Amino acid sequence: MSPRPATVTGVTPYVPSPPPADLADDVVLGWTTRLGGGTHRLVPDGCVDVLWLDTGAVVVCGPETTAWTFSLPPGTEAVGVRFRPGRAATALGLDVPGARDRRVRLEDVFGSRVQRHVAEQVAEAPDARSRLHVLHGHVRRWLRDAPDADRVGETVVRMLEHDLATPVAELAGEAGLSERQLHRRCTAVFGYGPAMLRRILRLQRFLRLARRPGAPADLACLACAAGYTDQPHLSRDCRALAGVSPRRLLADVERRAAAVSRLAAGGQRCRDGTGVETAPAA
Repeated sequence: MSPRPATVTGVTPYVPSPPPADLADDVVLGWTTRLGGGTHRLVPDGCVDVLWLDTGAVVVCGPETTAWTFSLPPGTEAVGVRFRPGRAATALGLDVPGARDRRVRLEDVFGSRVQRHVAEQVAEAPDARSRLHVLHGHVRRWLRDAPDADRVGETVVRMLEHDLATPVAELAGEAGLSERQLHRRCTAVFGYGPAMLRRILRLQRFLRLARRPGAPADLACLACAAGYTDQPHLSRDCRALAGVSPRRLLADVERRAAAVSRLAAGGQRCRDGTGVETAPAA
């Protein structure tokens, strides 16, 4: 499952599941999907995923700094667990900078025995929900043996979630570090510095705002609400991070949302490949 330049033709809707309460500090969500044919684009969200594929692979998707595309045979089933920004470094003992913009085999993180054990146990579960439950169990064991999460990373995420405009100097001051020290610590836990994390979180905010009922169609208004200086600022960041213009990205989101609505016909909430949650159609 390697990145490749391609025209994006497929959609990547998936069904999310809230993490068990004891994993919620480290895990955003679990998810299940059965992929359609074509090529799929995923947009950076600051997170790291561990996913099982019914091909037998178990993969760690490192933090992204730009969108990447992949293709798999139609009908491929996958389940995954998504770690909160900055949590995978300690939870997995992951060399996060080394995994940036890469897909890493689980055996390269924990060894071939763990890879085989996870792949076999998840595959033996009778359905998608059960497979996710098994994967949660492995994450629970990894966290049990992991050191405490990096407090600097927690501070940076908390402050940026509160105010994306927080200057790097203020982030460093709150963490009790120089700006250079902060950059090193952030790179160790996020895979990149605080400025890149801010850009990724801001683009995700733009996508969330655009998907809200009654959201303005005007990109300049959305850009301002998401924290961009102006619409050209949004356009530059969107092309750099997502590889397409804002309007093209939103069109992709709408196209995915149609597939999500079909997947959610049974009343489940789903998300598309950008990380944006979409409610079932009324």
